[in-house]
Amino acid sequence: MHPLNSHPLIQQYNASNKFGDLLGISYIITEKGKVKYNVSIEEKHLATPFAAHGGLVATLCDSVLGIAALSCVVEEERIVATVEMNIKYIRPVLIKDVVTAYSEVIKAGKRLLFSEAKVFNQKNELVAVASGTFNAYPKEKAAY
Repeated sequence: MHPLNSHPLIQQYNASNKFGDLLGISYIITEKGKVKYNVSIEEKHLATPFAAHGGLVATLCDSVLGIAALSCVVEEERIVATVEMNIKYIRPVLIKDVVTAYSEVIKAGKRLLFSEAKVFNQKNELVAVASGTFNAYPKEKAAY
């Protein structure tokens, strides 16, 4: 496991991310600027009798994009906030699917970071793609 996973700010994020807990999503930082997120689709995620709500996939994307950005600035005692995110839904996510999202920071500037993500189901079918822009700022501004 990459050492950034045990960084104190990452641990604080994990402890305070109640929304991620509610949805059952989990992640691992595979290297600085790269993250893998997982979620198993359950009945609580559904918008129709068989398909997950698009908001779940959007949340997964925002999360994986953001943690990738955070992993680039956390050693400087900075955190990130989403400035914008774009998502394209390719195919539906169905009940009992196991969905994995991969994200990578493609540019890290002084204040802004840009990430891209791809989301796959357990059949390795692409279900969504996303990109996001994140603002990095001192942790003190977020009461950490």
